[in-house]
This record gives sequence, C-alpha cells and structure tokens, in this order.
Amino acid sequence: MKRLAAALFFAVAAAGAPLLAESNVDQATAREVYAHIISLRTAAGHGETPAMVAYLADVLRQGGVPALDIATLEAGGATAMIVRLPGTEAARPILFSAHMDVVDALPEDWQRSPFTLIEEGGNFYGRGTMDNKAGVAALVATILRFKAERLQPARELLFAFVGDEETGMETTRAIATHPWVRDAEFAINTDAGGGLLDDATGKPLVYLVQGAEKTFATFDLAVTNPGGHSSRPRADNAIYQLAQALLKVQAHRFPVMSNDLTRAYLGAVGNAQSGPTGEALRAFAKDPNDAAAAAVLADSPEFAGTTRTTCVATLLSGGHAENALPQTAGAAINCRIFPGVAVDTVRRELEAAIADPDVTVTTRDSPTASPVSEMRPDVMAAIGRAVHEHYPGVAVVPYLESGGTDGKVYRTAGIPTFASSGLFSKPSQMFAHGLNERLPVQSFYQGLDHIYALAVDLGGAKPAAP
Repeated sequence: MKRLAAALFFAVAAAGAPLLAESNVDQATAREVYAHIISLRTAAGHGETPAMVAYLADVLRQGGVPALDIATLEAGGATAMIVRLPGTEAARPILFSAHMDVVDALPEDWQRSPFTLIEEGGNFYGRGTMDNKAGVAALVATILRFKAERLQPARELLFAFVGDEETGMETTRAIATHPWVRDAEFAINTDAGGGLLDDATGKPLVYLVQGAEKTFATFDLAVTNPGGHSSRPRADNAIYQLAQALLKVQAHRFPVMSNDLTRAYLGAVGNAQSGPTGEALRAFAKDPNDAAAAAVLADSPEFAGTTRTTCVATLLSGGHAENALPQTAGAAINCRIFPGVAVDTVRRELEAAIADPDVTVTTRDSPTASPVSEMRPDVMAAIGRAVHEHYPGVAVVPYLESGGTDGKVYRTAGIPTFASSGLFSKPSQMFAHGLNERLPVQSFYQGLDHIYALAVDLGGAKPAAP
C-alpha cells in the first residue's frame, strides 16, 4: 500500500515545502485514496467494509497517526473506524463523520464500471463518488494534512468512518456511544449539505446546511385470501385488492407542514430561482397556507418532501404459483415523516386513506425520530467562511433533509449535527443511489478544502510547537 503519491506527499511535507506544493500533493493523495475506496464494493452483503477500514487505517498510520488514536468497531455485520486528533485544551470534542458503505450497483446496468473511478467530461464516475466516499476521502485528506503540516487542534477532533449508513446504522450507534464520541459537543456530517448550481448557467444559487431530517419509516401492506385454482376466479382477489389500496396511497397527500428551518430554506432557494417554481418557493416561504404555492411544490420531486410527509410504494410481492389464485399479496410503503409527526399517526392516516379493513398496515422495525439541531452561530459562520473561499457572497442557509443520514442517530444520542459537505452540483447531476453516479471533479477538490477549513477553524488549530 506504499504508493508513489503518498510517499511524495510525506516527503514534501517533511522537507517543509510551501503550502501550495503541499496542497497539490495532498490532492493527488486524496484522489488516489478516492480511487481505491471506489474500487471496494462496500454494499450490504459483500463484506468489504473490513477491507476498507484496514486500507484507510494503514494510510493513516503511514501518515503519522498513532495506532492508539485509531479505534475499530464491529456492529451489525459491518466494520467502522474512529480516528482522533487530540486537542491541547480541555474542551468537548468535535465529531466529523462520513460513511463508507454504498447502495449496491449492478455492473451490467452501468455505462461504465461502477467500481472503477473514471474521470470523464469534468466528472468522476463510480458508485459512491457522491454518496459518500467523497466525504471519506475528505476526512482522510484532512487528517493527513494536519499531520503533515504539524497542526494541533485546541479541541480534540474525532473522525468517524461509518460502515452501514445505508442499512441498519448499527455502527453509527456504536460510534455515537463510544467513549471518545459520546461527549462530543456537535458533529459535522459530510453525507448531506452542499451547494446548488443553476442547471443552465452553473451559477451558484445557495449553500445548504442540514439541521434536521425527516423520520424514515416503512409500513407493510398485506392482504390474505383463501385462494384456489386459477381456472375458477373469485370476486375477491388478493392482488387486485392490494392494487386498489396502492392506488389510494398514490392519490393521498398528507397535510402541508412547515417550520422556521424549512421556510428559511425554501425562501433562500426561491430568491435564487426564476419562473413558476421560484415564485411558488417565495410565496410558500412567506405564507405556508398558500395552497396554490403548496400545490406547485407538491409536484416537484426536489421540494415535495420539504413541505409535507410523503409515502411511496417501493416493494411488491404476491401469489405463489402461476396457476393458483393468490393467497397473499404485500407491498412496502416507505414514508419520510415531517419532524414532530408521530409514526403511528402516519400509519393511522394510511389506514384511513385505504379504507379497507382487509388490508393490514403494520410498522416495520422501530423507526426513530430525531430532534432538530438548532443552528449554532459559530458553526454557521465557519461554514460560511469555508464556502465563501470558492463562492463569495452565496447565501448559506439551513434546511430539512427529506432523506435520511447518520445525523439522526447522532442527534438522538444528544449530539447536535450539522451536515456540510462542501460539494456543489446541479440538480440534474444528482445520481446518488442511481445509475452512473457522478460528482464534478472540481466539486471533489473543493470538498477537500471545505472539510479541512472547518477542522482548522472549528478546532482552533495552530502549528505545533517546535
């Protein structure tokens, strides 16, 4: 694992070369790490997170991190890692987090190999390039720069490398309760938060800092039936009955909701956009009771989840033989629930919308809601300074995450969490979890600068004494 770029990085740093030279070599090292971790298929069922932890731990040890400052954790069949940079003052630590696992990708479906980092047309292609191995590379690069530049933080900095964010988040829970982490004052999560670029012009519109997440909950719909021979159809058919229930779920819209965070977010994005959507965003931010504005946003995949609870069918099953009437039919309904709404309230609303006592609705697992993290002026100011290094004057605003990240685990454990990746991209470039995932090359390198700047700023880092 001793590669030329890494060796050059440490040689230049040891020689006391100018910061610009260090930054250039740092980028080469980060890209090399990025390429290696993209090559590891860290999706559930492939058992690759131990290999990724071993690789990253070796890179960090070679970069000067003592073995005693690296902790490996096992939970839920995945492996995770925590790295610490001790502080010089007795202050509560700051946690930085990224997840190593990915949603799986089928190579036969992709135009390029999903597990090979490919640079093409100004983009990096590969599974995890955006979600979230760019964040992993940024944490590694930051740690290496601290060691190479002999920086010491005033307060301890912790770096979490999560192994199962896309599935059970068991390693996240283990990290949140680890003795190094459990007293953290707050966390910076690289798995969300970033800048929006105008699709037509590439102009920066706004930078978003995630301060809250919707509750992730899945409900199972089930219909049972005596069944029988397919040559003797009966009026009640489990598959047809389920299909009718699903159409009712599709047609149902949950009540419009808002809070200070969502209104600030939608207003800021609206001020940067023109056309009907921009008008609706501005109108909704001003008056959440504006039904016309809410209707426009409900039809936008980008904003629908910010204004209400949403539920959508994601899995389907039914029947047991091609020549038999179905005895069972089932579907999974995945919901993203607005903060403050109880999971059971949503379940009851689904039952009322379906209005069929023969269709059972049960809650899968034990969904956990997380609190809203109140925006800290010191954190927002530091994020603003880091963002404005590349995009002077762009508005930095909080937002509600429609998806789900490790942040909800940290918040539930009492660690306020602010997601900020430093990545800028166009809405049309958002391919996380999808085919041909990509990240602009420029955005990747800006993300490295962003996380390093936050660690230096928030950690109060200074050169170590000679």
